[in-house]
Amino acid sequence: MAAAATAAAPLLRLRLRLLPVLVVVSLLVGASRAANVTYDHRAVVIDGVRRVLVSGSIHYPRSTPDMWPGLIQKSKDGGLDVIETYVFWDIHEPVRGQARTTLSQLLLSTTARSVVLHLIYDFEGRKDLVRFVKAVADAGLYVHLRIGPYVCAEWNYGGFPVWLHFVPGIKFRTDNEAFKAEMQRFTEKVVDTMKGAGLYASQGGPIILSQIENEYGNIDSAYGAAGKAYMRWAAGMAVSLDTGVPWVMCQQSDAPDPLINTCNGFYCDQFTPNSKSKPKMWTENWSGWFLSFGGAVPYRPAEDLAFAVARFYQRGGTFQNYYMYHGGTNFGRSTGGPFIATSYDYDAPIDEYGMVRQPKWGHLRDVHKAIKLCEPALIAAEPSYSSLGQNTEATVYQTADNSICAAFLANVDAQSDKTVKFNGNTYKLPAWSVSILPDCKNVVLNTAQINSQVTTSEMRSLGSSAQDTDDSSITPELATAGWSYAIEPVGITKENALTKPGLMEQINTTADASDFLWYSTSIVVKGDEPYLNGSQSNLLVNSLGHVLQVYINGKLAGSAKGSASSSLISLQTPVTLVPGKNKIDLLSTTVGLSNYGAFFDLVGAGVTGPVKLSGPNGALNLSSTDWTYQIGLRGEDLHLYNPSEASPEWVSDNAYPTNQPLIWYKTKFTAPAGDDPVAIDFTGMGKGEAWVNGQSIGRYWPTNLAPQSGCVNSCNYRGAYSSNKCLKKCGQPSQTLYHVPRSFLQPGSNDLVLFEQFGGDPSMISFTTRQTSSICAHVSEMHPAQIDSWISPQQTSQTPGPALRLECPREGQVISNIKFASFGTPSGTCGNYNHGECSSSQALAVVQEACVGMTNCSVPVSSNNFGDPCSGVTKSLVVEAACS
Repeated sequence: MAAAATAAAPLLRLRLRLLPVLVVVSLLVGASRAANVTYDHRAVVIDGVRRVLVSGSIHYPRSTPDMWPGLIQKSKDGGLDVIETYVFWDIHEPVRGQARTTLSQLLLSTTARSVVLHLIYDFEGRKDLVRFVKAVADAGLYVHLRIGPYVCAEWNYGGFPVWLHFVPGIKFRTDNEAFKAEMQRFTEKVVDTMKGAGLYASQGGPIILSQIENEYGNIDSAYGAAGKAYMRWAAGMAVSLDTGVPWVMCQQSDAPDPLINTCNGFYCDQFTPNSKSKPKMWTENWSGWFLSFGGAVPYRPAEDLAFAVARFYQRGGTFQNYYMYHGGTNFGRSTGGPFIATSYDYDAPIDEYGMVRQPKWGHLRDVHKAIKLCEPALIAAEPSYSSLGQNTEATVYQTADNSICAAFLANVDAQSDKTVKFNGNTYKLPAWSVSILPDCKNVVLNTAQINSQVTTSEMRSLGSSAQDTDDSSITPELATAGWSYAIEPVGITKENALTKPGLMEQINTTADASDFLWYSTSIVVKGDEPYLNGSQSNLLVNSLGHVLQVYINGKLAGSAKGSASSSLISLQTPVTLVPGKNKIDLLSTTVGLSNYGAFFDLVGAGVTGPVKLSGPNGALNLSSTDWTYQIGLRGEDLHLYNPSEASPEWVSDNAYPTNQPLIWYKTKFTAPAGDDPVAIDFTGMGKGEAWVNGQSIGRYWPTNLAPQSGCVNSCNYRGAYSSNKCLKKCGQPSQTLYHVPRSFLQPGSNDLVLFEQFGGDPSMISFTTRQTSSICAHVSEMHPAQIDSWISPQQTSQTPGPALRLECPREGQVISNIKFASFGTPSGTCGNYNHGECSSSQALAVVQEACVGMTNCSVPVSSNNFGDPCSGVTKSLVVEAACS
């Protein structure tokens, strides 16, 4: 001991010398100091100070750890204070913790115990919740941890592990002891994990809020009194965990004290908390909508989203969260729905690939800056409302001594612009807009007038084939000569297949261990059966969904699919039978399990019948006959998706089969050079799943087309938004491009494995990279000045005018070319601008002088700068530029 003490002395002296430095560092890093987080009727209160907070949802498993810092920094740059995420129970506990710590395990070594515990919970890679929360803290942002543990989120089974369904006596989300025990166990695990890492604000960490349950108030009436009892139990259980931060319940109007009830929706300005002691909070402002296989692509105009945000803060809100701020990708089999697509882009301010979506990101950033200019008034004063005329309203926040004042002027008319009088001044309010006045006099921003630039991006294909290009810097498409294949056999091939009379529901049979369940039976035909017309018969198969393929004697006889609106299938197809034994194989496939609604956990799938053969003189009902069941595919059992496991099933042959069902494909490729985001274009394939270096990039289904109608060429942002208001890509595949994160790739050779269910031609697959093609902006003389140039009139007598600003999206780029510039009355959109009847001849030269060679530039929008090509007309400046 003495020797150890002597050896430690120099280290102790070093620590003492460093102590003053460490104290200073500790004070500079806010996350290292415990914070007291409470709330009052106006706001979340941090260390005694009310805060106006802007939040955005990023779900850690929908991106990769190497993406997290960039996503979080772009969120911070966009004006966010808080990152919100769900916690996904199914990925952290994929197998029920049957190996819970016992006395004998406690006697094991520390290392051995950690192995045992790791078998119960998985927090590695994309599931590393602690790492994600710490990454948020490193950026200086807060966290709202929505534990749930039911999350909905268009996630498989709503985030519940499917094994939960098989716990004896369990009933989900109601006053059921088995469910409550499992829910509490996992919730405690999450809270203990966060506490163990010191991540709650009460410990000096970034977590300032937590959520228990999720949108239960939408469906709790279906559970009756037991549902209300469960809700109260969940609230009490959460509070008892002593996190030191407030808990919320979204969409729960009767959330008991001290939990804060919050709003979810496209608009929450009219929401009122259930107590005068609680702040007005918006946990989900839907920035767009999710994509379904077989559906058109939804999007939400930036002007409408900005309008909703400004209205919320105008009407007394102080915490607002975008769902999503970055949507990301549904890797593997994580999609719910059913029929939720692999892309979870959500038209969010940061797109699926991690690139900012302009002008949405930039316009919202400006809105956040405007709100923050008003924060001193918002936290110090109560709102005062007054009408300015039909469909117009003023809200003023002003202290008693008149030293601080901020105002919002709203025009909620969906069609007509308005001119209003306020405080003796005249203001023009475009339809469906809010003007923000940080000093109750000058407009710093109007939600309908976008000062931010527009960015157009494109997916660039990387060559045609290795033989077709002499440019070695171009990564080729997948070389067709490099494909190997393996045939997935039809029907029952496993020794553990199960035979039972009657038709079994799929989820209860597979426990979602695979998308696939084979149903197999056989009949003996003599030739004179009443269900025959010669050798022909009609086969009817009814299924709860989601996809069905029928094989007669090993050959595909028909297929059908459900949809996001109805997964039910009723397949009627003619079949040819032969004398003697005939084999009938039905392959039923799920495309994500239900994730929303009362009793969603009881929604079934698979063939439930009837299954009938019918002819002119009668029918044969096969529903009650003996059926043999096989869970999953033979290739799944052989791990064909994992290229590190060699298998004799693979055949290397230039004449590989194409456009045939049930084929595995494998090839090698070189990753595209550079750091642009990567995607695979699956045009030419049918439906299946893809793996890159053994990691699933999700289900692909490019043959599932959106309806022909319902889309609009240009969506009017004015008026209430709904999920089907603004749609694009009607009549086209719902999704052809599938994100491959850079961290999935490796230098040199990479492996791509596909399982093709319907039939396709893998030679048509290509790699693409996402690149910015143009940056554009459109600013008129009537726009407010750029928000960064706003100066309070108390500080200057000069008010800056509007300016057009451009900035290259990536570090190191400069504006290399001005593709278009016009000052006057131009029209069109980015990439398709036109000069109007009135156009300045100086525009191009002026913009080139100001911008070319610069990483960013600002051009005043005024006749003083460009001349006046049409006196008395409100003029605009539009510019399209390229960066390199």
